[in-house]
Amino acid sequence: MTNIYGNTPCFLGAKNISASKSLEDIDAVVYGVPWEGAVTWGDYTGCELGPKVMRLTSARYSGYLPELDHIDVFEHMKLGDIGDIDVVPADVDETMKRITDFTSKLWESGKFLIGLGGDHGITFPIVKALAEQGKKVGIIHLDAHYDNLPSHNGDQYARCSPFARLYEQEGVRNESIIHTGIHGPRNIPESGRNAKAAGAVTVTINDIRNHSNLKQLAAELHAMASKDVDCVYLSICSDVLDFAFNPGGPVDGNGLTSHELLTLVHEICKQGVVGMDFVEIYPQQDPTQLSAHFASTVILYALAGVIESKK
Repeated sequence: MTNIYGNTPCFLGAKNISASKSLEDIDAVVYGVPWEGAVTWGDYTGCELGPKVMRLTSARYSGYLPELDHIDVFEHMKLGDIGDIDVVPADVDETMKRITDFTSKLWESGKFLIGLGGDHGITFPIVKALAEQGKKVGIIHLDAHYDNLPSHNGDQYARCSPFARLYEQEGVRNESIIHTGIHGPRNIPESGRNAKAAGAVTVTINDIRNHSNLKQLAAELHAMASKDVDCVYLSICSDVLDFAFNPGGPVDGNGLTSHELLTLVHEICKQGVVGMDFVEIYPQQDPTQLSAHFASTVILYALAGVIESKK
């Protein structure tokens, strides 16, 4: 594992546990997965830099959210940053194994886990590690795209394929995988057919927009994801956001606003989730790093929800 060093601060002022690896007195653990798979699209690249830049930008923020009943997240929760998983560039199989091995130890701790990506391919080995703990898992997947293609140019673990692997994973209940916010022509017909064949649930951007109450919708999403499982995991791709709110993410229009995403994340986490990831931030595409900055707020809203869930 890579220790945190140089000018990179711990995420949101967390305690640096990258050397000690001690989780004593820690409630939630942040880890980075600086991985961009062996397959990418042209020059749209660089999401392996996401964990570093999300940490750098997080130095600007406290845990205080006046709009959420003046909660100070870090009065209630101790955050630890355990550093980055030691990925192996261009060795997909070895990297997937390392992600699973690393997160397996963290899942055993029972702490709330926060993975910073990296591309969306990291979600499969993370959830695989959770399922191998003997847990039956449901997933709320916030994304513009299904990410469920069988492979890409022979890579079964590409960013477009994690949910194809999760459909096959014993311990994941497909009917409790809720693909949420799906929209746009960067999807292909095969994706929708794959989700339907697997038994997964699709909630499109129009389903969200046509719902009268975001808080109620979040509760409904969680109810579907938590049916007949032991725990619910939350996976967020930045491109569920409209590109107007996500200049450092994949380019997709007609997505969620920042308010809509924050509301859904907070309300879902209030219902109870065991961990989450936030993926597909591309710092090289975003000279102002607005998308990396926004990650801090997303994580804080999630943690505020987790605090509420434990009351």
